[in-house]
Amino acid sequence: MEVILKKNVDNLGYENEIVTVKPGYGRNFLIPQGYAILATKSAKKVHAETIKQKSHKESKILLEAQETATKIEKTVIKIVTKVGEKGKIFGSINTVQLSEALKEEGVIVDRKSLKIKNEPIKEIGVYDATANLHKEVISNFKFEVVGE
Repeated sequence: MEVILKKNVDNLGYENEIVTVKPGYGRNFLIPQGYAILATKSAKKVHAETIKQKSHKESKILLEAQETATKIEKTVIKIVTKVGEKGKIFGSINTVQLSEALKEEGVIVDRKSLKIKNEPIKEIGVYDATANLHKEVISNFKFEVVGE
């Protein structure tokens, strides 16, 4: 079954790609959740036309993603949180706090495009994360969790 993705889907593809999936996955998950539409002949024609129109915008979006990636890699990101004995954090650090810390540094990144390696984080220290800014731009960076 072929579908046209309306949004980025992890381990499947990016927005506006035509991908082949199993019928149950397409009918029961992707289409009802709004992640994809069925790739009929008419939908493919509309898709081709939108791709032509977006080709000019795509280069600008790619350039912005590359600029954001360089900003992230240059920025020192610190997340301040309450800490108990022996460096244990009350709760855990996730992509929401990481997105807010990036916003404070002047870099706006959607939390859904961030992935923290070895999540959940429950201790202070330096950790690795990845920002999937564009299908061609993936930025790896480090951030530090410090106590108040």
